[in-house]
Amino acid sequence: MNAAVDTPLVEVANLSKHFPVGGGATVHAVENVSLHVGRGETLAVVGESGCGKSTLAHTMIRLLEPTSGQVVLDGVDISTLGNRALRGHRRKMQIIFQDPFASLDPRRPVGAAVAEPLLIHGMAAGADADAQVAELFERVGLEASMMRQFPHQFSGGQRQRVCIARALATRPELVIADEAVSALDVSIQAQVINLMMELQQQMGLSYLFISHDLAVVERMSHRVAVMYLGQIVEIGPRGSIFDDPRHSYTQRLLDAVPIADPRQRRDRPLLTDEIPSPVWAEGTAPERVELREVAPGHLVAAE
Repeated sequence: MNAAVDTPLVEVANLSKHFPVGGGATVHAVENVSLHVGRGETLAVVGESGCGKSTLAHTMIRLLEPTSGQVVLDGVDISTLGNRALRGHRRKMQIIFQDPFASLDPRRPVGAAVAEPLLIHGMAAGADADAQVAELFERVGLEASMMRQFPHQFSGGQRQRVCIARALATRPELVIADEAVSALDVSIQAQVINLMMELQQQMGLSYLFISHDLAVVERMSHRVAVMYLGQIVEIGPRGSIFDDPRHSYTQRLLDAVPIADPRQRRDRPLLTDEIPSPVWAEGTAPERVELREVAPGHLVAAE
């Protein structure tokens, strides 16, 4: 896969998201994150549960309001736009959630769920909307006749295809896949990943791909960002991250991947310390990491 070389579609600068938890304490879920997503590129964000991956994604598309920082989408800073001004930009960015069953209203046919973005944004209605939904169903590998069925009548993989169709309804430029294949069987995962890659080629989509599965990330991504306790500690081309990880956390993350052949396993001691908390008392804050370039496009936090 060759990512398009162009002005980045999305540029994130010093983005932070904090949550107060009482007693003056604050969860620093995302802290001073800067990154970009190129046009036609897949940037994967990896890290352990609770490191801030999903919060970063939700803040980037304003499902959560940022505490500070900028998100520039296609040349426009959307981080401070009001609801009316933001509405036009929402068509350019969509999200696919982890659990497809929870993402769909069980009381409505799936075709209505896919048509809803078209209606909300005034892009189509009536027979025209139905025709566009039918085309979307066929594009993601479903039959148009399935539009009238309800979520419980589909398998998990089919439901996720419905959610992909809904995400594509507004013809977005950026699609965030938040653990979009982690709830699926391995064989179905492969089908959905191949579908997403085909759609990227056909439609010029950019993906922010969040996953715990490093095998999926290696297959899907152009670049990889490694998050730890709300901050990016390493970011670079896929090959550099997997073949030459520089940060100790990235190395431990790759060491945790099961390898059947014991001769290929890395011989590094396992960590047994307590997992640090992202909760900081009033008046305190985490030390912000500084990234330095160790190879072209490969940045690593100092340790």
